[in-house]
Amino acid sequence: MQAFQDAQSALGFVIEQGRNIESKVYELKYPDFNYAQHVPVVTEGAEWATGTTFFSTDTVGKAEWLNGSSTDMPFNELLRNKYGRDFYMFGSGWEWNLEEVNQAKLSGIDIGVQKPKGARRTVEQFTYNVAITGSTEKNWTGLINSAEVSRVTIAADGTGSSTLWANKTAAQRYRDMNDLLSGVQTATNEVEYASALRLTPKAFRQLGSTSTGQGDGTLTQLEFFRKNNVYTAQTGQELDIKPLRSLVGAGLGGLDRMMVYRRDEEVVRFHLPMPFKMLMPRQKSLMGFEAGGVSRTGGTEWRLPSAAAYGDGS
Repeated sequence: MQAFQDAQSALGFVIEQGRNIESKVYELKYPDFNYAQHVPVVTEGAEWATGTTFFSTDTVGKAEWLNGSSTDMPFNELLRNKYGRDFYMFGSGWEWNLEEVNQAKLSGIDIGVQKPKGARRTVEQFTYNVAITGSTEKNWTGLINSAEVSRVTIAADGTGSSTLWANKTAAQRYRDMNDLLSGVQTATNEVEYASALRLTPKAFRQLGSTSTGQGDGTLTQLEFFRKNNVYTAQTGQELDIKPLRSLVGAGLGGLDRMMVYRRDEEVVRFHLPMPFKMLMPRQKSLMGFEAGGVSRTGGTEWRLPSAAAYGDGS
């Protein structure tokens, strides 16, 4: 009887009798927060800088007919604009005490690893959200919802006048993606070429799991379009196509969105002057301790939004 009471006290909770106690403690799984796959991350500059400043230049002027005695030579002028972006700090921490550390050991849980890991995951999720969708508190938008990027509605010519790819043929899907890629070139007088395409996971799977019906039937629509699109045809470079779960419902009226853009820090960048940094832990009481980590960011900044386009309704 004494042994039973000791066991209950050590575990810190009552375990139903008559059940097997498994040695493995399961950790909940979370989605990947790899924002760097989608937006270029810039870590240059001082970690504790208050922000960043950059300049852009352009020239205005024209050429006209002249004769040998002309005194009205047309001159060009240099225009220079100044832009800035402020940086802010965020972070997440954890705390522990001697009692929970020792009780957790009896259950096979290493909170010295699990708690810091959880804080790091929280920070990475926060960073991902700021990079992809922005922050309402800071009045920032992100990669997928900038008002500066042009938006078009996907053609509603699927079955039942639908915009959804589930109701469209392969040819119509190819056309929707090529129209978005071509739109960037047209809008910029062939200056910009979108090199990346981001789709919802559902749309990505539709392309990746549907055969083109050509050859031996194993070539998927995703494989076909990755190498047969207007960007690749004009540049010889393979189009970068990836799924991005945050595009689900990101369009106008809650429609799913796809986007094309030139994935280059000259076009869009995520400011991260201070990646996640651990702070020194401290003892806050006789048996209690706390620790944490911080990071600093200026959010996602579109510098050449004309090199991108959103398409709603896929």
